[in-house]
Amino acid sequence: MPHRTTGYDLAQSVQAFHALSDPTRLQLVELLRSGERCVCELTEALHTAQSRLSFHLRVLKDAGLVLDRKDGRWVHYRLNDESISRLAGHLTDCCAPGRPWLKGGCC
Repeated sequence: MPHRTTGYDLAQSVQAFHALSDPTRLQLVELLRSGERCVCELTEALHTAQSRLSFHLRVLKDAGLVLDRKDGRWVHYRLNDESISRLAGHLTDCCAPGRPWLKGGCC
């Protein structure tokens, strides 16, 4: 089976999985699954302060999971589909049921 994550930096995966380890950030990802959202929409949907939300969005952005776009004084966020796909491939490759961890035996 080809290794889909070849060239995908392990440090990027670690940073992305860490970013996804927070419930608020998981909620943000879920909200962004339906498409681009203005930060004001996200603030309202999560009933949280914009400063707190900005912190979580920055963590997701630094991990490469979301992209932003400025429109005047507003910032719109969307999922980085390419990064999400690579991360999903990494998870699938390393955790697939029945996938042998080492070829040719354990030792």
